[in-house]
Amino acid sequence: MMEKNAKIYVAGHRGMVGSAIVRALKNQGYTNIITRTSKELDLRRQIDVEEFFAKEKPDYVFLAAAKVGGILANNEAPADFMYDNMILEMNVIHEAYKNKVKKLMFLGSSCIYPRMAPQPMKEDCLLTSELEKTNEAYALAKISGLKYCEYLNRQYNTDFISVMPTNLYGPNDNYHPEHSHVLPALIRRFHEAKENNLNEVVIWGTGTPLREFLYVDDLADACVYLMNTYSGNETVNLGTGKELSIKELAELVKKVVGFKGNITFDTTKPDGTPRKLLNVSKLEKLGWKYKTELEDGIKLAYEDFLNNDMRAER
Repeated sequence: MMEKNAKIYVAGHRGMVGSAIVRALKNQGYTNIITRTSKELDLRRQIDVEEFFAKEKPDYVFLAAAKVGGILANNEAPADFMYDNMILEMNVIHEAYKNKVKKLMFLGSSCIYPRMAPQPMKEDCLLTSELEKTNEAYALAKISGLKYCEYLNRQYNTDFISVMPTNLYGPNDNYHPEHSHVLPALIRRFHEAKENNLNEVVIWGTGTPLREFLYVDDLADACVYLMNTYSGNETVNLGTGKELSIKELAELVKKVVGFKGNITFDTTKPDGTPRKLLNVSKLEKLGWKYKTELEDGIKLAYEDFLNNDMRAER
């Protein structure tokens, strides 16, 4: 168990995941949380990371920092995604090991699993067949971080664990028109359509692909829970075990936002993977289950969108 006054470093505290982990820690009475913005500490610079760890000597580390983006960004800049993610995670994990951090949690992403993995995807399907080409660079970097944690555990008896979240949403999400993921993008589209009195919203694809969504504060709760209860070399899937179609998701967002027009599907546009559901039986056996139902979570996310000027601007 993490002591309440232990020094806890949350890397990536300004992102959606990192900020949720900081909230969860504070809510649970942890008082000694340290953070650095990317301007204060560039995790890609080995010497800077070495100096930070030598000076601060954190007891625990949550590694939620990453360079992220949607399909478009991943496709256009695979070299950047690979380099930035590989280098920052190796620097942080290596320094955590060198400075005898008691425990580290590495946050991956469900895109690490094979493109045609049997559904729902279990932790042991990792590296059993080829990856989805559109985010292969990011996935390879994340797999390397996960494996490095495993190898350090084996070779040096560290207690470094990794978790693989499903699609996330909630406060501090990215609502950028081109660079956001499906749920925040829909919130923005329906909101703007409502504001401009449009009579339809056009959505890419057929609306049939199935997706799973986890509210980010539930994710953070699971992260703190596992940091206190789980040790092992195999990763842990973090999700709800529930899925719905993009069409159903669009209807739900439309309802929450209060858009009165129609939804049209542009079937000339690509759909992406037909199904991406995590098997969460391991997580549930470990004693954790999600709390926030999707419609309630979308209401909270929409509230965040409306009240967060930075997020809502173009």
